[in-house]
Amino acid sequence: MPLPPRGTGRIVHGRSNLYGYGVGILMIEGYFPRLPGAIGNATTFPFPVLHRIVKGATSAVTVRELSALPPDSDEYRAAVAPWIAGAQALEEDGVKAITTSCGFSAIFQRELAAAVNIPVFASSLLLAPLISRMLKPGRLVGVISADGGSLGPRHLIGAGVDPASIAVVGLEGCPHFEETTYADHHDLNIDLLEAEVVSVATRMVDDDPRIGAVLLECSLLPPFAAAVQAAVRLPVFDFTHLVNMVQGAVVRQPFNGFL
Repeated sequence: MPLPPRGTGRIVHGRSNLYGYGVGILMIEGYFPRLPGAIGNATTFPFPVLHRIVKGATSAVTVRELSALPPDSDEYRAAVAPWIAGAQALEEDGVKAITTSCGFSAIFQRELAAAVNIPVFASSLLLAPLISRMLKPGRLVGVISADGGSLGPRHLIGAGVDPASIAVVGLEGCPHFEETTYADHHDLNIDLLEAEVVSVATRMVDDDPRIGAVLLECSLLPPFAAAVQAAVRLPVFDFTHLVNMVQGAVVRQPFNGFL
């Protein structure tokens, strides 16, 4: 076969050291295990994802401390700055969309989206308006949060969530979840943590019959989604649905079939 003339044929242009990543994930800093299904475990997804740790952004800081800072304060801006820098670095690495490993990142959804030129979906809470529209009027989205007491109006505004459309319960008071997530214990008892999550979900649905679907806000909870659904018999949504949806949008595949 003769060589094509120089400057013709199929040509690709480089712009990064890394290739083949659709979604980049900004990770809170924590060294507890991430089970398959958790967003911090790369085997959760059937496609490559690019993780980047945000140094200093622990679970306690992101979930419990950040929302207590005034949004116009120097302390808040300093806390959000490494997230913004991480998002910009992921964009430079060539990802096509960016998410995080914490639903509480909804509080700075707008800051992250403004800092880059690719889509940002910082929080699983972005699913809540969609789920709400699926339900019969008067039904609620039951949100299981890492900390219900810390999930406030600024998070909901960041995700575009109508507070009247959701019912929130938190995992505060669940000893194993607390010691794993906030104390960063490196040993995780899968059965114990699953029992805590299922217990919270069951109590939430029993207490409020208006709940028509469940949203697992925390990215550590998807490994227990099947057990939650078996217990409450409702649709159960989580962070992995959002990542898979965005991956499908930014890395479209041709349909295969026949007429």
